[in-house]
Amino acid sequence: MIDHGYVVQMARYNAWMNYKLFEAASQLTEEALMLDRQAFFGSLFGTLNHIAVADTVWLKRFADALPHSTLASAQTLPMPQALDNWLFHDFPNLRRYRQSLDQIIQQWAAELTDTDLSHSLHYTNMQGIAAHKPLNGVLMHFFNHQTHHRGQATTLLAQAGQDVGVTDLITLIPNL
Repeated sequence: MIDHGYVVQMARYNAWMNYKLFEAASQLTEEALMLDRQAFFGSLFGTLNHIAVADTVWLKRFADALPHSTLASAQTLPMPQALDNWLFHDFPNLRRYRQSLDQIIQQWAAELTDTDLSHSLHYTNMQGIAAHKPLNGVLMHFFNHQTHHRGQATTLLAQAGQDVGVTDLITLIPNL
């Protein structure tokens, strides 16, 4: 399905895009960040928060299933009780948290091996239902989920008058 190179590339793309989103969002007032724009999670802040919540949930699941030294810090993070829980109520703290998540994701991606990717992941979802899925498929979901909601965030930023700039993954893929 996927290999180590895919995971490393997607972790890099994830960090790059989150940096761009938070840079653009930092130009907005708190009122504009919190304005309910009728997105899945209401505001731009709610959307950025949701991505961090979901990443936290998945990193904790990964840490439980595949002990890697990089994920030790993820194990200490509080487990959100719902996908719309606010981790922070202010932009600077959410931004710092996002940066720390991106560091963990990139370091863990670098540590993963193709053998790790062949493992399965046993976890309990947010509704309390046990799941057993191939890790490589779960990682595709993990990165696709981020991309999906970052697409929403770029739209919300555009509606607020902020241009995120180029967002295409192809930008990070080197020429041969």
